[in-house]
Amino acid sequence: MNKSRPDQIMLVTGMSGAGKSTALNTFEDIGWEVVDNLPVALLERLLATPFAAGAEPGRPLAIGIDSRTRGFNAADIVTRIKAMREKHDQSISTLFLDCAGAELERRFSETRRRHPLALDRPAADGIAREREMVSHLRRWADHVIDTTSTTSNDLKHEIRNRFGEQGGHAPTLTILSFGFARGVPRNADLMFDMRFLKNPYWEPSLRAKTGQDGDVVAYIKRDPAYGAAVDKIEDLLLHLLPLYREEGKSYITIAIGCTGGQHRSVHVAERLTAAIRAAGHAPVLTHRDLGSIAADSSREDKDAPATNTRHTG
Repeated sequence: MNKSRPDQIMLVTGMSGAGKSTALNTFEDIGWEVVDNLPVALLERLLATPFAAGAEPGRPLAIGIDSRTRGFNAADIVTRIKAMREKHDQSISTLFLDCAGAELERRFSETRRRHPLALDRPAADGIAREREMVSHLRRWADHVIDTTSTTSNDLKHEIRNRFGEQGGHAPTLTILSFGFARGVPRNADLMFDMRFLKNPYWEPSLRAKTGQDGDVVAYIKRDPAYGAAVDKIEDLLLHLLPLYREEGKSYITIAIGCTGGQHRSVHVAERLTAAIRAAGHAPVLTHRDLGSIAADSSREDKDAPATNTRHTG
């Protein structure tokens, strides 16, 4: 590759208020060169500019662009990026930061900022207009991070995990257990629902235990639906992971859910992690809701037996 150009270019875009500034600051912290609100028409000129004396050739470049950028047109941006990829054989990716409208409204209200596309109207009007303007980029993006339920620190962690270490071709693989009662993980690539299995919560002796305990595991495995279903999920993942790697996917999150995230999802996530490791992959296992058992008693459980009204795992 011509070392007068960066080894990698990341176009950082998305909804106003979704975290673009935080993302760009994090890219800078992990060693990327960062430029914000550069008109896309000037991108080729920037890449042709020689490095300053002492600068690191090939340093990756993150470029912030959004609806405020001069001459913003999502379809035109996609066309330009495609043309540059072909002309220069350049690695150019797009990161889109998304967020639910209600949360964006709350953020603008909390900070007392006006939405850039609705300076004299409610923020909801600007959000709706912007979502339509950027929809083409949202569909085309290589990476999408939904920040609706994340803090700034969460977003920084996500950026570091995905882009902090360049090199190597194996995707960063996370297996996550969770409870539907606390909401689905927004950035999951694959999600499997274990609520078809019998729930150990309704056995008094197992209620306070977890899917890491042997008697809970034995209870789950006795369910006639368990063996064939989990075997098929395991086979599917082992089939898909090499295909994702071949396509260059850099980050994969596999989410395993049950009602409270205490019993069924925990065990199945651990079983799948062991199988995937045995196949030569290196997944990171996270139990999102395992430490939140006490809160389950105040929630209703839709998969509870008819004689019960309380929730869990």
